[in-house]
Amino acid sequence: MCRYASGNPGSVANSQGRIVLPTNLKPIHYDVTLEPDFDKFTFEGSVIIDLDVVKDSKTISLNTVDIKIHSTSVHADGVLVNDTPTLSYDKDTQTTVIDLGKELKEGQKVQLKHTYTGELNDNMAGFYRSKRKDGKYLAVTQFEATDARRALPCFDEPALKAEFTVTLVADEGMTCLSNMDEASTTTVDSKITGAKRKAVKFNRSPKMSTYLLAFIVGELKSISTDKFRLPIKVWMTPDQKEEDGTFSLEVAAKTLAFYEKAFEAPYPLPKMDMVAIPDFAAGAMENWGLITYRVVDLLFDQKTSGASTRERVAEVVQHELAHQWFGNLVTMDFWDGLWLNEGFATWMSWYSCNEFYPEWKVWETFVIDTLQGALGLDGLRSSHPVEVPVHRAEDINQIFDSISYSKGSAILRMISKYIGEETFIDGVRRYIKKHAWGNTQTGDLWAALSEASGKDIPKVMDIWTKKIGYPVITVWENASEGTITVKQNRFLRTGDVKPEEDEVLYPVILGLRTKDGVDEELILTEREQTFKVKGGLDFYKLNADHSALFRTNYSPERLTKLGEAAQAGKLTTEDRAGMIADAGVLAASGYGKTSGILALLESFSTEKQFLVWNEIMTRINALRNTWMFEDEAVKDSLKAFQLSLCSAKAHELGWEFSENEDHILSQFKALMFGSAGLSGDKKIAAAAREMFDKYKKGDYEAVHPNLRGSIFAMCIRDGDESDWQALLDRFHNAPTADERNTCLRALGRTKDEQLIQKTLGLALGGQVKMQDIYMPIGGLSSTSKGVEDRFDWMVKNWDEIVKKLPPSMNMLSSVVAICVSGFTNESQKAKVVDFFKDKDKKGYDRSLEQSLDSIQAKSNWLNRDREDVEAWLKQKGYLEGSKL
Repeated sequence: MCRYASGNPGSVANSQGRIVLPTNLKPIHYDVTLEPDFDKFTFEGSVIIDLDVVKDSKTISLNTVDIKIHSTSVHADGVLVNDTPTLSYDKDTQTTVIDLGKELKEGQKVQLKHTYTGELNDNMAGFYRSKRKDGKYLAVTQFEATDARRALPCFDEPALKAEFTVTLVADEGMTCLSNMDEASTTTVDSKITGAKRKAVKFNRSPKMSTYLLAFIVGELKSISTDKFRLPIKVWMTPDQKEEDGTFSLEVAAKTLAFYEKAFEAPYPLPKMDMVAIPDFAAGAMENWGLITYRVVDLLFDQKTSGASTRERVAEVVQHELAHQWFGNLVTMDFWDGLWLNEGFATWMSWYSCNEFYPEWKVWETFVIDTLQGALGLDGLRSSHPVEVPVHRAEDINQIFDSISYSKGSAILRMISKYIGEETFIDGVRRYIKKHAWGNTQTGDLWAALSEASGKDIPKVMDIWTKKIGYPVITVWENASEGTITVKQNRFLRTGDVKPEEDEVLYPVILGLRTKDGVDEELILTEREQTFKVKGGLDFYKLNADHSALFRTNYSPERLTKLGEAAQAGKLTTEDRAGMIADAGVLAASGYGKTSGILALLESFSTEKQFLVWNEIMTRINALRNTWMFEDEAVKDSLKAFQLSLCSAKAHELGWEFSENEDHILSQFKALMFGSAGLSGDKKIAAAAREMFDKYKKGDYEAVHPNLRGSIFAMCIRDGDESDWQALLDRFHNAPTADERNTCLRALGRTKDEQLIQKTLGLALGGQVKMQDIYMPIGGLSSTSKGVEDRFDWMVKNWDEIVKKLPPSMNMLSSVVAICVSGFTNESQKAKVVDFFKDKDKKGYDRSLEQSLDSIQAKSNWLNRDREDVEAWLKQKGYLEGSKL
C-alpha cells in the first residue's frame, strides 16, 4: 500500500520504499523552449506537457529544483481547468504539487503549461554554464540521474518516458544542439533582451527518459565523417584543434556500424553528435544522439599523447555508444537497475575494443583493471548489491561506482564465458527486440539469455546481483583420490567475517583448468563439495582466466607449484596476473602471511608480460601504501625490494619509443621505467632529470608522452620549488587536456611542506576547474605528510567544499574518499569518525563508510603482519638493523 512521504501528497513511497511521483498521470510529450542569459547566468523557459490521466486526480505532481515558476495553466480535453492553480513545493522530495481545485477524470487528455526562470549554475548539474579558456561561456546539460528537473518541470523518473520537442533561442553566432536534428530556424523577439534572436527548433524525439534529454548553446565548431549511414560529428570549442577529434570520429563510425550488426537493431536517431565540454563532472554522458564528454575523453593529439590515452578514449566512446541501445532504447525501470545500463556498456566497450584492436589484448587488461576494481570495493563490509535499493535522489549518485560498472560487467563476462559469447550476444538481441522503447528489470535480461542458451540463468546468476559480496574458495587436496575439496565463505578485506554475514551460498562457476583444458560446467552450489580432477593433481588451477568473481585460497605448497607452472608456460597471462592478485589480497586479509606474497612476487622476477608486471606493481604499491606511516627503515626496505624486482626488466626494455611502437610494449616500458625510477634506480632517475630539465626550458618533446607521469613524479618528488613551479606553469599552458592533467596530478608528489600546502591551495584557489579538484589532492597520496595535510585541508575547508560540490553530485563523495582513505590505523580512523559525527552525510555516506572500512582493513593487516614483513625483509637482506 502506498503512503504519502514527508506529509506531501506530491510524492509517495511505493512498495520498494522509493520516494517517487504518484502514478495518477502519465507524460506523453514535452514541448520545451529555453533561452539562456550569459550575463545573469539564468535562463527563461516555457514548457507544454501533454499528459494522460491514468486515475482520477485533483493534483498534478512533478519534479523541480531551483526553478521559479511564473505562470501555470491546465487544460483538459481542450477546456481550461485552471489558469491560477495553487502550487506548493517540497524541498526534501524536490516536487511541486499543482492543486487544481477540480478533479481530472481517468482517460482525459491534459495539457499543462508553465513559464519559468532557472539558474544557469556552475555546479555541472542540470542546465549549467561551462567556461572556455578565453572566458566565454556555453550552456550545456547534465541530467543523469535526477537533474532534468533543474532545467524544466518534469516527471523525472526513468520509467516515465515521453517524446520531446526542443526549441533553443540564442544569438545568431551560437550553435544550438539537442538530441534530434534541426527542424527549422526562425527569428523571434528575445524574452531577455527584446532584440531579435534565432529560435532553433528540433524534430520531435522518440520516447525516452528525462535523464537522456540534452541541449547545448554556445560557440562551437565541428568535424564530420561520412563513414556511417547517418551524420556523425565531433564538436569542440573554437580554441580546440579539429584534428584532435579525428580518432574519436573514426571509432564512432566503426562502432555504430558494429553495434547495429551485433544487436540486429538499427541506431534509431537521425544523427550522432559528440561534444567536448570544458567543464564536465563525469567522464561522459550518453544523451541520446548528443553525447557529452570531458575534453580529455574525446579529444587528444595522436602525436603527443601516450598509448593509454588512446585506449581510454576508444573505450569511453564505445561505452557511450553502447548506451544508445542498452540504456537509451531499453532503459532500466528504476535506478536500482543502474547496472543494466552501466555494467553492459562497460562489457560491450571491452567486447568491441577487442574486435577493433585485438593487439591491445583488452580482455587480459580486464582482469587487472575492471575485475580487480569490482573485487576491491565488493570486499568491503560497506559495499552494496549490484541491484541496490535506492529510495531518494541523494542515494542515486553514490551507486555510480565500481559495483554498478565493474562488478556488473564482470558478472556479464562470467555469463558470456558460461554460455559462450555468441549465445550471449544472441540473448542480448532478443532482449533488445522484445523491450525496445520500454523499461526493464534484471529478470528480463536473464529471461532472454535463458531463452538463447537453454540454461537456467536466474538459478546461476540471481544471487550475484541481489546479494552483496563474493566468496573466497579454500582448496584442500586429497592426493590419494585425485580430488580437491573446495569450500566457500564470504570474503572481507578486513578479515573479520561474522557468522551472520556468511550465510549466502553462491553458485560458483569454478572454471577448473587441467592439462586437458578447462571445465566450464563445474559449479559449486553448496558450502563444501569434492570434485575429481581429471589427470590428477599434478597440475590444476581454479578460475581459468579469472572469469568468475571469487578469490582462491590455495595452500602455500600449491601456490609454489602454480608459480612453477607459470614458469613452464602452463598458465595464461590472465591466470598469472589473477593468481598474483588473489594471493596479494588474501595475504592482506589474513588468509596467509604477507611474507608468502613477497616470496611469490620475487619468483616472478623473470616474467615477460606487461599485464602480470602491472599486477605485481599493484600488489607492491598496496603494501607500501599500507606501511606508509611505519618505520622509515622498513619503508626504505620495501622500496629496495621493489627496485630489486623491476630494475633489470626496466633496463632490458629501455625507454626509447619508435614511431609505430607496439601498443602494449609502449605501456610496458613506461610501467617499468616509472616503477624502477620511483624506487631508486639511479640511472633512470638521472635520465628522467635530464629529460625534465630540457622540458623545463621549453623542449616539450624531450619528455615522451608515455613517460610524462613517471618523469614528472620523480622530478617533483626529488626536486625543488623551481621544478614544481615549472610544472604548474606548463599546466596552465599545455595545449592538450591530457598533458595538463598529467601535470596537475604530479604536483602532489612533492615532499616539501610548503609545496604540499601550495598544491592543496590549487584545489579551491580558482586555478583548477572544479571538475579536476581530485587531481592535485589525489597526487598527495604518495607521502605520509601529504595524506595528513590533505585531511587537515578538508577539515579546514569543509564548508567551502560542500558549497562548491553539492551533495547531489558524486564529486563530493570522491573528495571525501580521497581525503580519508589514505589513512592506515585506528587512531586516524577515530579522527575521521570524530570529524564527521555531527555532519549531514547525505549524498556521501556510502563513500565515507567504504573509506573507513578501507582504513580498518589496512590497520588489521598491519597488526597481523608487521613483524612478519620485517622478518622477511631482514632475512632477504633488505632491512639492516631491524629490531627483530
